[in-house]
Amino acid sequence: MITRDELIEIGMFNKPHGVDGEISATFDCDGETAREFSCFVCDIDGIFVPFFADSVRSKGAMTLLLKFSGMDSAEAVRRLVNKTVYVPKREYEALQDVEDGDEVPTDYFIGYTLTDGDDVVGEIVDIDDATENVLFVVERGDGTTVLVPAADELVTNIDLEGKVIAMSLPEGLFNV
Repeated sequence: MITRDELIEIGMFNKPHGVDGEISATFDCDGETAREFSCFVCDIDGIFVPFFADSVRSKGAMTLLLKFSGMDSAEAVRRLVNKTVYVPKREYEALQDVEDGDEVPTDYFIGYTLTDGDDVVGEIVDIDDATENVLFVVERGDGTTVLVPAADELVTNIDLEGKVIAMSLPEGLFNV
């Protein structure tokens, strides 16, 4: 079974294209990069389901038309409309050169430990991107949850191997 921590969000399914089962999808990465993934995953009723593309066509710089195995009508792909597209995190990591400073989606850091100086704040368990100011949802050791701004200027180091984000957080942030 595929779990959320094995995936990374890269886009959104749009609407069916034509009557033969194609669907358009807009990605956070360019279309050429999106073509490289072995499958596209979608949350269907709480279960992450992989879909394997038989064909992939460009519709713009960041939009592709996808035709999935076993989905041969507009009605068949309609259940994917407006759903988030995920891909396997390991494939995404292999395609990204994050050490050269390329930007990665914030949900890449789910599962990372967040530190403030020498203090461990907790584990990043989710991302709150409901507003323009993206927040890390951090579960502390005592079971409480805190929100931490996912601002570049607060990050002092990212250890990809150790899965740790070091930040310099404003004093009193957790006293609010």
